[in-house]
Amino acid sequence: MSTSSAATTNRQFNTANLGYPRMGRHRELKFALEDFWRGRISEESLIATSKELRERHWKLQQSAGIDHIPSNDFSFYDQVLDALVLVGATPSRFGVGQQVTLESYFQMARNSHEQTAMEMTKWFDTNYHYLVPEWGADLSFVPNTSKVVGEYKEALALGIATRPVLIGPVTLLLLGKGVEGLEPLTLLPRLLSAYKAVLAELVAEGAEWVQIDEPCLVTDLTQEAVAAYRLAYAELSKLPVKLMLTTYFGALGDNLELACSLGTAGLHIDAVRAPEQLAVVVERIGPEQILSLGCVDGRNIWLANLVALRGTVESVAERLGADRLQIAPSCSMLHVPYDTADEHMLNGRIGDWLSFAQQKVEELALLAKGPAGASAAYVQNLLRHEDRMTAESSTNVVVRDALAKLKEKDLHRKAAYPERAVVQRDELKLPLLPTTTIGSFPQTTEVRKQRAANKGGHLSDADYNTFLEQAITDCVRQQEAIGLDVLVHGEFERNDMVEYFGEHLSGFAFTQNGWVQSYGSRCVKPPVIYGDVSRPKAITVFWSDYARSLTKRPMKGMLTGPITILQWSFVRNDIPEKDVAWQIALALRQEVCDLEAAGIRIIQVDEPALREGLPLRRADWPGYLDWSVKAFRLATSGVENGTQIHTHMCYCQFEDILDSIAALDADVISMETARSRMEMLHAFQQHGYPNEIGPGIYDIHSPRVPTTEEMKGLLTLALEVLRPEQVWVNPDCGLKTRGWPETVAALTNLCEAAALVRAEIAS
Repeated sequence: MSTSSAATTNRQFNTANLGYPRMGRHRELKFALEDFWRGRISEESLIATSKELRERHWKLQQSAGIDHIPSNDFSFYDQVLDALVLVGATPSRFGVGQQVTLESYFQMARNSHEQTAMEMTKWFDTNYHYLVPEWGADLSFVPNTSKVVGEYKEALALGIATRPVLIGPVTLLLLGKGVEGLEPLTLLPRLLSAYKAVLAELVAEGAEWVQIDEPCLVTDLTQEAVAAYRLAYAELSKLPVKLMLTTYFGALGDNLELACSLGTAGLHIDAVRAPEQLAVVVERIGPEQILSLGCVDGRNIWLANLVALRGTVESVAERLGADRLQIAPSCSMLHVPYDTADEHMLNGRIGDWLSFAQQKVEELALLAKGPAGASAAYVQNLLRHEDRMTAESSTNVVVRDALAKLKEKDLHRKAAYPERAVVQRDELKLPLLPTTTIGSFPQTTEVRKQRAANKGGHLSDADYNTFLEQAITDCVRQQEAIGLDVLVHGEFERNDMVEYFGEHLSGFAFTQNGWVQSYGSRCVKPPVIYGDVSRPKAITVFWSDYARSLTKRPMKGMLTGPITILQWSFVRNDIPEKDVAWQIALALRQEVCDLEAAGIRIIQVDEPALREGLPLRRADWPGYLDWSVKAFRLATSGVENGTQIHTHMCYCQFEDILDSIAALDADVISMETARSRMEMLHAFQQHGYPNEIGPGIYDIHSPRVPTTEEMKGLLTLALEVLRPEQVWVNPDCGLKTRGWPETVAALTNLCEAAALVRAEIAS
């Protein structure tokens, strides 16, 4: 297999992509979906938009020179829900079987009149949310291949033979939850029958390769899961189709022998998140297997180092042979924006350091060609890397000195929670079961219009501030009328809970069109952390203090926590993430103390991303949890005992990290529990969690208004496992995506439910 170094520099390699962003360069799918949901466009129009996007993305990858282009990576809402439709395993409570229409598809994702929507949780350690499968014994497992086969044929009609993408059967089972105590893996034999039927249809249409994603192979597996993998691929690998077994987000570790023994034609590994596994994978991979080398970062936006990566590719080719190697991104490009060419206002120097989906496709092609085939591109790439490494913005001596001088006492409140709680109850004088919201109120068209006009220079700061004053005033008065006990200012000045803070911190840069999908049509535009972080001036104090002046009720200050800012940004990759998190925490500590000095005695520091940042292997949890919990405490521990610190978490599985959640030492934690009907609270009860909890009783991800009785029922369930003095009453999450009429109606019902339960307790 070995050849001379002179010969290797001229070699070209096959390339593959694992998935492309769905929303469109200008978020065409987002706007089409929302217009369809509002009845503004027809189903035919929505389908036409989706077809245009798929064609555009396939042709873009083809023109760049990608050899293996994915299909079935497109989704109207979520790839896991698509997989359930494909194999006939949609939740039986919706009663749709294999006859899934767009209407019933969206009902499962967004709520129907009869049923609450499927639960959402984070896709491994990303900010993408997937819909959680519900595994029951009565599922049909009758495949519906119209989408996967239809999209394969759609691409074929364009002259593009794609590689269809499927979520693997074992990962699909492990991502879900059993209904009525059923163990999901017991359904594997029936599920495999559906997979074999799907693969047979793809083969009949001419598919040579199928990408089958099994990211659970980079997690800790039980013996039952290992056995399930062996059973599944003993059958699937016999089929007359080449399977590319695809893993990402971490190292195979102790599952390497398993992955290599499953008999698939190829194995994809993530050599960006886990470069240490490359040497051992090359050593252990089967003698006939093709290695798909995930060497271009599919999750972050920094320019690839072509010279270094080409060296890696060449060294692997020396061991395996060029014909057994494919060059690919580390994972699907679902997690990155579209094209840096759309960033006309981004600082030119920083823009030169970035790579979005289109650039990553081009980087794959350049890696395949090598410096001999693209010398000018390699020289330019090297110059851009050198510019980033020598930029003065990378280091702030003042920030680094401040972190070096921190003491252990800076990470702890002045007193323990029981003592603080007595002081807070005396000073805040809140009723039993106090009602509040998570922070944001509806971001109406007018709010967005005024913000855009100000940002674009078409509305003066004075006029914009006048608008915000009125919006905040109206919001405070509306909350008073509804009857909420603890108010918020509504966050009308904020575009996004992370971006807004990044705009006021040094070391951050911002894109114009760097949108990525979070769930459904919801897109976020993560900031770019390129340098050391500091706070030049106060961020939220002015508007929080203004809102406080409008009411006699407690006003809650609203901040985004250091780990969430870290996780929901594109983070620099030249220093440890822990250092970035602590820099952010130090900046937020200054903000928390300034809010307290302004008279804000309840301060919420949201950390919905704490759980999603958890490493996929338990052995790596302690290190991460130690520095992330300390980052939160660094941000929040500078206040007096009478100042109440809240945090909020949503759409994550917290049961395994309750010790760390308790270690945050927040006085109150609020969380999503409406869709799961308070399931999570049992874990808090078993843990003996001592502090206060706001279990969400209103699912804000749906326009549906829950009744007073429905919310009272959820609150009653909460009180079966929590003490009344522990319980707060609030929605699941912020209300920015909702409309005012439904928000007022739902919060009115929420306050009425709290009043009814208070009366029952008093009697």
